[in-house]
Amino acid sequence: MLVQRERIERLRAGSRLLGPAFVAAVAYVDPGNVATNTAAGARYGYLLLWVLVGATLMAGLVQYLSAKVGWLTGRSLPALVAERNPTWSRRAYWVQAEVVAVATDLAEIVGGSLALDLLFGVPVVAGAFITTAVSTTLLLLQSRRRQKTFERVVTGMLAVVAVGFLAGLFLDPPDPVGALSGLLPRLDGADSALLAVGMLGATVMPHAVYLHSALVGDRHGRATGADARQVLRGVRLDVVLAMVFAGAVNIGMLLVAASTLSGLPVADLPDAVAGIGERLGPAVATLFALGLLASGLASTSVGGYAGAVITEGLLQRRIPLLVRRLMTAGPALVLLAVGLDPTELLIGSQVVLSFGIPFALVPLVRIAADARLMRLAPTGRRTIAVAWLVVGIVVALNASLVVLTVLG
Repeated sequence: MLVQRERIERLRAGSRLLGPAFVAAVAYVDPGNVATNTAAGARYGYLLLWVLVGATLMAGLVQYLSAKVGWLTGRSLPALVAERNPTWSRRAYWVQAEVVAVATDLAEIVGGSLALDLLFGVPVVAGAFITTAVSTTLLLLQSRRRQKTFERVVTGMLAVVAVGFLAGLFLDPPDPVGALSGLLPRLDGADSALLAVGMLGATVMPHAVYLHSALVGDRHGRATGADARQVLRGVRLDVVLAMVFAGAVNIGMLLVAASTLSGLPVADLPDAVAGIGERLGPAVATLFALGLLASGLASTSVGGYAGAVITEGLLQRRIPLLVRRLMTAGPALVLLAVGLDPTELLIGSQVVLSFGIPFALVPLVRIAADARLMRLAPTGRRTIAVAWLVVGIVVALNASLVVLTVLG
């Protein structure tokens, strides 16, 4: 009986460490993922499945390093970057990070507005304002006193996202042979390379890298010699579970699109929802739209949180919430108001995010390799080597996109 009680207590203690990675994982199932994954599945079937599998594995390592840096130092990645750079460099770094934050908010707001249009017939521009207002309200939950409440709300939305995007798999299962063939790395011209980079940008999200380090600090504080490795084990489990969840949802989205939408004229997300309704019925299409709405609301809240972490860390000043939201949401509202195509904006935003990844990963890996900062639990050489390999793959994919686009 005593042994059983001790096991239960250990499980409870471990469960209290879960949460931050699931908030960060919202970034991996946002509307940008929906746009790129459904476009990839509809246009190329299972061809780009390998991108999602590889990106999810890379994301798991990246998020673990981000969480580890935040736990062992007690500071966010942007704050650590600011400490290691002169003022001019810090401000230049903030400019590119702010572009990433704007691209992030663009994807989330567009996704939320499209979902409101599909579900309730709300005009896209009006839906964008509603999405921004609701996400701002959710952000008010985020504080040290309400951190767990914020995490629970976001995790609940993740459950809606999973049901909405994976329901179609049970009615129209994918072809096993075709899915396995998609694990072989290959491309089919510049458009597939563009989608591959967009999928990478939608999966390994720069703002999630910045944010996770702050989330762990907000939840657990800073490591001490006594608890450093014990808590780190819980953090590792949190990351693994969150990445398995996010990876399954992303892969499920592509499989649904490949098995259901292949051969249909799918130019944008409304076409995708219409195609799902035609092939699988209106109930599944409604679930998909609800998943898109939950994805947009949750991810734009998390994106706003990340924007605050970036600004406060790099500029070393706190900006009021409404001003912060205006800085990142304003461009999205303007671009939608002038009539630009929402789905093209979604995919384009993911490409911008992909080019922002190296700026987040390079300092992360350098800090994670710093024996002085990581002295309570130094990062192994093999882990750092793999992390540098991830950075190299990201840069290579971006370079291939530029070359293929120039060559037409």
